[in-house]
Amino acid sequence: MRRYHDRPDATAETIRDGWVATGDLGWIDDEGYLHIVDRRKDMIISGGFNIYSKEVEQTIAELPGVSDVAVVGVPDDLYGEAVVAYVEIHAGAVLEAQTVIAHCRARIASYKKPRDVHFVSELPRNSTGKVLKRLLHQPVATQ
Repeated sequence: MRRYHDRPDATAETIRDGWVATGDLGWIDDEGYLHIVDRRKDMIISGGFNIYSKEVEQTIAELPGVSDVAVVGVPDDLYGEAVVAYVEIHAGAVLEAQTVIAHCRARIASYKKPRDVHFVSELPRNSTGKVLKRLLHQPVATQ
């Protein structure tokens, strides 16, 4: 990639010292293997903690009846951002928000658990099937 067409600001943000910055976040283990954990734009910062949406999504996906899930950060007056989960469930499945939150609390750090869980018939997707997280962002009132 050389540049974005007619978008010098996007080009400057993406190409740094001749390298394309993809926004992927990862780490290299002791054997030299690269592990991609999430995308920078999907990382949620709540109360100074970095929360990888992928980790929360994988945890929620373990629950029976979950078809798909998307986790986003929404503005929060106290913590900066709050974790919110949007969950698609299989037809006929029954799942409650408190069950999802308790499941997360038991498996990941408590600050990573969703503050709110919304059940949706289907997540918004583009023509290739990728979830459009930008359509899920909405403010959550601090309790």
